[in-house]
This record gives sequence, C-alpha cells and structure tokens, in this order.
Amino acid sequence: MMRLLSLLILLAAPAFAEEEIVLGLSQDEVAITATFEGSEILVFGAIRRDSPLPSGLLGVIVTVAGPNVPIVVRRKDRRLGIWVNVDDVKIDAAPSFYAVATSAPLKKILRASEDLHNRISLPQVIREVGTNVLDSRSFSRALTRIREANDSYLTLEGAVDLSRDTLFETRIAMPANLTEGYYSTRIFLTRDGNVVDSYMTTIPVKKVGLERWLYNLAHQQAVLYGLMSLAIAVAAGWLASAAFGLLRR
Repeated sequence: MMRLLSLLILLAAPAFAEEEIVLGLSQDEVAITATFEGSEILVFGAIRRDSPLPSGLLGVIVTVAGPNVPIVVRRKDRRLGIWVNVDDVKIDAAPSFYAVATSAPLKKILRASEDLHNRISLPQVIREVGTNVLDSRSFSRALTRIREANDSYLTLEGAVDLSRDTLFETRIAMPANLTEGYYSTRIFLTRDGNVVDSYMTTIPVKKVGLERWLYNLAHQQAVLYGLMSLAIAVAAGWLASAAFGLLRR
C-alpha cells in the first residue's frame, strides 16, 4: 500500500524540466610571450532544454580560476617605533587568478548553501589552515583586496549577457602577470538560487618562444643560465663604459 501511495505521489508531482549547458570558448589556450600584455577570453554558450521553459529566476555564473598556490599573509604593527610582523595566517589554497562573472547580482541568483557547496564566490575559494588568530578571515579579505587592486581577482556582477533565457556570453580580461598552469573554467546554471547544472573545462596558460626557452634554461640548466646572465651583465657594463668614454672625448 505504501509503495502504491508513493508511486501515485510521484506521478502526480510536476516534472522538472532538464536544462543543460552547451559551452564554447574563444580560445583553447593562452600563450605568454616576451611582449604579453594580457588576454581576453570570450565564454559563450547556450542552454539546451528537453521540455518547455520552467518557471523561476534563471541565473548564469562563470568562473575562471588560476592554479592554487599557498601563501602566508602577515600583519604588521608598530612596536617601539618599528614596524614588525605581529600575526600571520597561512592560506592553504588561493588561486593566483580568479574571476566570477554573473548574469545578475550573485546573492540574487545563488543561495549561500549552494555557494558553500560549490565554492563559487571569492570568500569560498580561499582556504585557511592551522591558525590561532581570532580574526583570520580579515587576512583573507586583505589578500582579496590586494589582488583585486592588481586585477588578479575580479567580481563581475551583471557581466554575463543572457539572451531570451537561452544564449549567454561574457568576456573575462586576464592580466599580464599570469601564473603558468591550467585555468579551471566553470559555468553554473541556477534556478531560484539552486544550481541545476554545471560544466567545467580547463584553459592551459603557458610560456612560449623566448619566455619558454629562458624558463626551461633557468630551471633545468641553472649553471648555464647563471653563466649566461653573468656574461650579459659583463658585456652590458663594458658597452656602457665604452659609450661613456666616447662621450667624454
């Protein structure tokens, strides 16, 4: 009897429309050269549905995250006329670059519980470990402010253009000081603040040309790199001395 009742309830309940993200990227990788001044990635896509458009507020969130790196954030204070480090907090994981773009204000299209579960907003992607500092979150906020100032952390509310509840696109500007590695790109589709679908891909960011050659030389043949740097410094000094001597004549 209970099984029959459960079956009748399921049949009577309205069917939820399935919505799925179909994604596109303007480029598959970012190349860092000697003249690299930053890049812009176009993220675009569509929402595929197997049934009519469901009710509820639709939201699209796009995040791009660089490689996670540990960092120690220190707080200075003036003691006896000297500025010294008084507290520090170790950040276990902080992305070297992070951008979150949304189709509407984040709090309007994403519940706090969903943000906590999926680690979408900036406060959720920075993790602290092993600290005895009572206000440790203030260190994370300080790190966020510093990286926001140099465009390494971006919060772009309203930057996702959502057309007819089906097509979406946004542009993410990436600064010149990118860390080499794989950049995780995630897209979240929400209804009334709940995540109904998500998609993830990666964009490799790597040095090419002269930058790649110098990087490999410095890490794989450090002695040769040091000798070459010394030779260049000596040659530059000799040329400067010779030019100065000619000017004195």
